[in-house]
Amino acid sequence: MKFLLKTLVTSVAVLIAAFLLSGVSVDNTITAVLVAVVMGLLNSFIKPILIVLTIPITVFTFGLFLLFINVLIVKWTSEIVHGFKVKDWWAALMFSIIVSLVTSIIEGLIGKKESE
Repeated sequence: MKFLLKTLVTSVAVLIAAFLLSGVSVDNTITAVLVAVVMGLLNSFIKPILIVLTIPITVFTFGLFLLFINVLIVKWTSEIVHGFKVKDWWAALMFSIIVSLVTSIIEGLIGKKESE
């Protein structure tokens, strides 16, 4: 149940980010759900491996290299999911930041309602 809720929240965040950014396009809601699932899978399985492999450069850049890893995940997602297009690396970076912020806000609001 938690995975489904997280996927739906991320799907909403994807739609909001695509609406706000001109360099990102999502064809429809089903595509947004697929983007959320693929990003979730890549973040769960591939991202930890990339983080471990790039520890020296991450330490050297004071953690800023993690932003590059996030951009890479978004670009890979755009290659995997048809109907999801990211124009360039800057659009992918902004998309990553907006999705993270919107997801955190929505999850914070949901968490407060559950605790009341």
